[in-house]
Amino acid sequence: MHSARGDAEAMWTAALGAVEPGSLVGRHAGPLLDRVTAAERVVVIGGGKAAAGLAAGIEAALGPDALSRHDVAGLVSVPAGCGRRLQRIEVRETRPAGVNLPTPAVVDATREMLAMIGRLGPRDLVLAAITGGGSALIAAPRPGVSLAEKIARTRGLSEAGADIATLNAARREMSVVKGGGLARACTAGRLVALVLSDVIGSDLSVIASGPCLEPGGPAGWTTPRGCRVEHLLLGDNATAVEAAAAVAWRLGYEVAIDAATDGDPAEEVGQRLARRALERATEAARDGRPRAVIAGGEAVVRVPADHGVGGRNQQTVLAALAAVRGLAGDWPAGLVIASIGTDGEDGPTDAAGGVIDAAVAASIDAAALTTALTRCDAHPLLTEAGGLVRTGPTGTNVADVRIVLVR
Repeated sequence: MHSARGDAEAMWTAALGAVEPGSLVGRHAGPLLDRVTAAERVVVIGGGKAAAGLAAGIEAALGPDALSRHDVAGLVSVPAGCGRRLQRIEVRETRPAGVNLPTPAVVDATREMLAMIGRLGPRDLVLAAITGGGSALIAAPRPGVSLAEKIARTRGLSEAGADIATLNAARREMSVVKGGGLARACTAGRLVALVLSDVIGSDLSVIASGPCLEPGGPAGWTTPRGCRVEHLLLGDNATAVEAAAAVAWRLGYEVAIDAATDGDPAEEVGQRLARRALERATEAARDGRPRAVIAGGEAVVRVPADHGVGGRNQQTVLAALAAVRGLAGDWPAGLVIASIGTDGEDGPTDAAGGVIDAAVAASIDAAALTTALTRCDAHPLLTEAGGLVRTGPTGTNVADVRIVLVR
């Protein structure tokens, strides 16, 4: 008989597969080819954790003849571990894995992109791969703002628990490419942003800090240089959640998809998951049918000065463990709670997130749990207990997927 933890793994694997960027480009190949056919030259730029996959998908969708006919070239900026060799588009690893901050290599790559799109003509087309993580992978500080100052302000806001909207607003103030700046630099006749959203609600001004969107403006607009800009949303958090839910249905679970949340403290998210788990356990006890709850979102963690090592998903599952114990005493034998970052990175760690089942719960005592939660030090505790989920960099990013299973 399959285990609930095995079922949870099948579900998060399906969620990641559903947002594989190359496949998403393939599903939108028709509209993409329509725009390419009318162009003379095509340049591909962009950045983010899924930018390499989008670039590969673009090359696959165009095929060798169109790549040659339209003199396709380009550059995308990705984290270490997400690189790959393509035919026409350079994929450059510009920051270390697990360090979501710009580097001098990011700035150099961004300036090269600006130069590439600033020498095109009205019959040319730019395809911009815009994905989660792009804020730290497409960066060019405004004159008078150093990269060190930009990093210090961003890090301070993040450690204070700022949500993604607050972080991106600050990034726009300090950047020449965010808030539509990348598009404004383009001299081509047309720019199409291919977007994979890591933002709940898919606000285009927030994803990667909106490098191709005028703040407060529409998705389709014309820059002062006469470049017509449009956005194609390829996938988002709901895409991953729905894929996980489909697997749960096939495995025989009664499935509830809860509303996605963004910016809530990880401790509150964990408590909410615990309450939902115990509600579903009561239902399962009545009729013997397994239950599942799937949700998306992205929590935040307020990090203390004397902090340890962890991430928002690891903090979330530890908070769920504490809440279940507080509400029910023991951890139910058939309960699994998991929270996974779809990018494979959860804070500055080697894990994508965490999972608690009966065996993991039994390995964590109350004192160690309290200390880990207080110090945001989930990683060593979950490592020892066997509660880490490691996927490695996934090459995609649509925020987090949370799974509750009761058998």
